[in-house]
Formats: sequence, structure tokens, C-alpha cells
Amino acid sequence: MSPIYSRLLASAGISIALALSGCNSSKPVKAAATASKEDKAAKVAPEFELKDADGKTVRLSDYKGKVVLLDFWATWCGPCKIEIPWFIEFERTYKDKGFAVIGVAMDDEGWTVVKPFISDLAINYRVLGGNDKIGDLYGGIEALPTTFLIGRDGKIAATHVGLTGKDEFEDGIKKLMGASGIVQERASAGLTNGFAPALLFRAK
Repeated sequence: MSPIYSRLLASAGISIALALSGCNSSKPVKAAATASKEDKAAKVAPEFELKDADGKTVRLSDYKGKVVLLDFWATWCGPCKIEIPWFIEFERTYKDKGFAVIGVAMDDEGWTVVKPFISDLAINYRVLGGNDKIGDLYGGIEALPTTFLIGRDGKIAATHVGLTGKDEFEDGIKKLMGASGIVQERASAGLTNGFAPALLFRAK
């Protein structure tokens, strides 16, 4: 292998690695390498109060009783851009079954860059403007994306740092919805007498 060809391969490898990591040294937080864990000693997700794109105040307690995917992200974060379309799909598929996605945008530029991004991607879930305070509440958000799965009991069930597989997210969502998903489907279908076919009651 020629020296020139070797250098080209090395350069290509570096470029791919940077693209996947989404690193941006000019930002106070960075895109992260993948790390996921289930919280064995689950703690209650800290309450917060943030504004959405319309200036409305949103609290985590507004989603009490729901399974929540809480995603800390930024418009400049490469891995975030990969995950967001999955979250759009999850919101569309499970929103009527007691599930919600909440995005917390950590861009320094604020809504100036976040609002056009929401529009361009047709994000269908609530996006809130993040700040250092909420970052500190959640253990200090030092890398993006950082995503928490929160159960109906309000406890953090899993934490994902960095690009995580779509199936891993969806499996976690279904696990947290559990048997409660059956109740939600019955309610959505208006089935209260228990005589409908079993297929309709299958947990998602």
C-alpha cells in the first residue's frame, strides 16, 4: 500500500469518527460516545419549569402518569439529528397510549436557531428551552445527546448518553408502558366491558 493511499485512508477514518461523534469543541457540552444504563436504584426525576417555543410554561409534573422520554439535545449535535426522527415516530405511535417525548434544546443561541430547526424537521413533540439550571438538576449535562426514560411513577428508569439504537429506546418504552399499555388501549377503543377480542388488548 502506498504512503499516499495510507494517508488518505487515515484521513477518511478521522472524518468518519468526527461525523459519528458530532464533537464540537466550541460548545460547552459535547456530543458523546455511546453509554447506556438502567437505573437499578431509580430516583424520582427532578421537577423543572421551562418555556416552550410558544412561551408557555411547561413542568415535568404536567406529564404525571405518563412514560416520558426526556431528551437533552442541540441543533449542532450530529447524533441528536439521527435520533430525533425516531423520537418523532415514537411520539406519533405511542402518544395515545400514555407516552410523551420532551426535547430540551441546549443551544446557546436559543430559539433563534431552535425554532427553524423544529420547523425544518417537523418535530411533533414539545421542545423546551434548556439552561444550566436544568442541566445541574439532571446531574450536569456534559455531553449530548443525553436522554432519560422516565416511568409512570416519575422515576428515572434508564439513562442514555450518546447515540443509542432505535430498538433500545423502543424496547425501554414498551417495557415501561408494560401492562398499563393494555389499559390505555382499552380506554382508547372505548372497551370497558371486557368482551372484545384479546388481540385488541395486546400490550404494545
